[in-house]
Amino acid sequence: MDLFRTKKLSDILADSEKPEYKLKRSLNAFDLTTLGVGAIIGAGIFAMTGTAAAGSSEYLGAGPALVISFILTGIACGFAALCYAEIASMIPIAGSAYTYSYASLGELVAWIIGWDLILEYAVGNIAVAISWAGYFQELLGGFGIHLPWYLLTDFRTALSQPGLIQTAPHIFGVPIVFNLFAVLIVGLITYILVIGIRESATFNSVMVVIKIVILLFFIGIGIFFIKPSNWTPFAPNGWKGIQTGAAIVFFAYIGFDAVSTAAEETKNPAKTLPIGMIASLVISTVLYIAVALVLTGLVPYTKLATAEPLSLALHIIHLDWAAGIVAFGAVIATTAVLLVFQMGQPRIFFSMSRDGLLPPSFSKVHPKYRTPHVTTILTGVFVAFFAAIANISEAAELTNIGTLFAFVLVCAGVLILRVKEPDAKRGFRTPFVPAVPILGILFCVYLMLGLPTITWLRFFIWLAVGLIIYFSYGRWHSRLLTADDKSAVLKEGEAK
Repeated sequence: MDLFRTKKLSDILADSEKPEYKLKRSLNAFDLTTLGVGAIIGAGIFAMTGTAAAGSSEYLGAGPALVISFILTGIACGFAALCYAEIASMIPIAGSAYTYSYASLGELVAWIIGWDLILEYAVGNIAVAISWAGYFQELLGGFGIHLPWYLLTDFRTALSQPGLIQTAPHIFGVPIVFNLFAVLIVGLITYILVIGIRESATFNSVMVVIKIVILLFFIGIGIFFIKPSNWTPFAPNGWKGIQTGAAIVFFAYIGFDAVSTAAEETKNPAKTLPIGMIASLVISTVLYIAVALVLTGLVPYTKLATAEPLSLALHIIHLDWAAGIVAFGAVIATTAVLLVFQMGQPRIFFSMSRDGLLPPSFSKVHPKYRTPHVTTILTGVFVAFFAAIANISEAAELTNIGTLFAFVLVCAGVLILRVKEPDAKRGFRTPFVPAVPILGILFCVYLMLGLPTITWLRFFIWLAVGLIIYFSYGRWHSRLLTADDKSAVLKEGEAK
């Protein structure tokens, strides 16, 4: 069997028009830009900036040079966004990098990237849901509302404190400890996404406006309390700290590619998809640079090793009222990210199922709402379960390496499709090819090398599990199999 057979562009586009798979097109360029900003500005800027600046026991911090880390990561994402924009304009289909890889790199690589994208959307959303729950807990605490501790933390953290876990209620000897708020918010988002993409986009747009105002509020207030002495030393751990900081804050950038997963629900996607991806990335990068400069100028970077660095910095300079407003903004920001990521993952499953690599039920469309409701609900259950018991830092690092790997393959896809499909219609063309795709690949690999070794090990284990699923199901049911291929696979199975 040819594991690297590709799916023709004409076939990909034709499948999307079949009545049983057809999704409702209702999004415009503004909707896509707000979806992108909604996915990008979230837990990363509100939570990961602190540890990226201060460092931890596992890696060196960037210090005030965090602003350079943001610029470095923004450049890497910029190259990737230009490549995404070209392929998205050629193949305006749900499935993101999975679909693009199927057209350029072949079925096996497409499966790997589709499986890998689960790390970005589903596993990434686990980290975001946990972050949302933390900020929401802080917000409620400001009003004097406190829940029992065993409903506000993950099981692993509780296990590290034997004396504490004994105080939790037990059922059949098992302690009941889980993150209740994380479960509730995932359930709400899943319901919103099932009832319709138009309603989801409107909900997201409102939240995006609020969180941009909150970040501008932080910048506007904080700029009057900056102490230039806090920027010295600027790069306490040299370039290594900057590289590691860039790899960590990459979590703050993922999401612009989620715009491409809504391709089949977009009006005039060849034009609007590139606008949505590039505009959302530019807006977010400018805000990130300003926030990083203000944050590290407010307090010494060594004090920022917390999950709520923006609120903490305002508390330290005795602006408690402002810290409360920022906490509210963080809740709104992470809600928007949850919405967009929960929207992206089901549509990747939807595309993989339509190609036969996953069971047919994964590509069912709701008869009334015209949304992929089965995969939306399955994703919601998966995310809610692990958000209730998982640790945020491990989920974030695994998300980073998976997303960077996806970006590498998309950049490579542009180079391959320029050769294989030179005459294909492109609503947007990546400038300076092959320089831009090659630089995108190099920058992303460089950031991947800045992640801890244990993250690489988990990544390879995840890919190995995906390959087992592909060779036990996907290759047997792929719609690209010819009659001879199916006969060969059947004989192989009987021989085993």
